[in-house]
Amino acid sequence: MPIDTRYLSKCIKTLFEAKKKLNELESTDIQYDIYRAACVKEFEIIIEQSGKLLKQALIPYFHSIKAVKTLSFKDVFRHAARFDLLSLEETERWLIYRDNRNQTAHDYGEGFAEKTLILLDTFINDATQLAQTLSEQDYD
Repeated sequence: MPIDTRYLSKCIKTLFEAKKKLNELESTDIQYDIYRAACVKEFEIIIEQSGKLLKQALIPYFHSIKAVKTLSFKDVFRHAARFDLLSLEETERWLIYRDNRNQTAHDYGEGFAEKTLILLDTFINDATQLAQTLSEQDYD
């Protein structure tokens, strides 16, 4: 049974559209703040969804589901590279995305949001590629 990536794909599309709209606005416009917040939130959701779906994809490579469930987020991505679900370069970028995401717990200001925006073009491409890869995986 293939991994269901519909929600992940929807979130990626939402992020793409929010980023596109953001690029059309002046940073002094209140709508800029609204779309920036939407971009950051979708970034967070996509990261979490990606980790959960990758865990499903890793199940066939482990001796038990419990072993997969105990993996940390970063270990999930490292194992994904080990089993050729991601390239090493993609994995390194995902680890950077995760570090950026973890900073949201400590910094919700404009500085954090602007740092996240810098990552979005590459992130959208990586997330799209991951969704494609996952949609081709069977986890039964």
